[in-house]
Amino acid sequence: MYLYGASGHGKVIAEIAEENKIIISAFIDHDLSKTKFLEYKVVHESPASAVSIVISIGNNLVRKKIVESHTNFNYKVLSHPKSAVSTRATIGEGSVIMAGATINSDAIIGKHCIINTNASVDHDCILKDFVHISPNSALAGNVQIGEGTHVGIGASIIQNVTIGKWCTIGAGAVVLRDVLDGYTVVGNPGKVIKISKDVKNR
Repeated sequence: MYLYGASGHGKVIAEIAEENKIIISAFIDHDLSKTKFLEYKVVHESPASAVSIVISIGNNLVRKKIVESHTNFNYKVLSHPKSAVSTRATIGEGSVIMAGATINSDAIIGKHCIINTNASVDHDCILKDFVHISPNSALAGNVQIGEGTHVGIGASIIQNVTIGKWCTIGAGAVVLRDVLDGYTVVGNPGKVIKISKDVKNR
């Protein structure tokens, strides 16, 4: 397996692969100054063949652009052995489940999502592609989250809330009502402080 992105996020994903006894062939990174990361070599060109890949980059938009430009890759799911994932949950290709994360019954996780350390995704939640749920965040049952949205560390979202595409939910925010596409929400209770104009172009 190759990991795409030799950065701090990549260290965590590498250790998930190691915990699962998966051999890491190399990191892919276009920074020519990087030749070794952890104890693994860094290559600067993407393999032409259909190799197994997990994108080890936290930025949601960057992950999307990599996927759009590398359709030949065979994207895999990585799940830490100390995560708790229901057998009735669905996990899309390229997604990563960190240590201590919980994903409950009938949750649907899209492609290339990150469910970070100790995050909780409850029953019947639906997360679209390229979503990042940060450490210690909690999603109650039946929450829906649109493509590319980032839920900040320690945020809480109550049941039955729908959050749109490419939103940012600030650290520690408490979301009590639906959030439209491109909104940035912070605070307790959550309030909109910014609206992005370019959501459709992502």
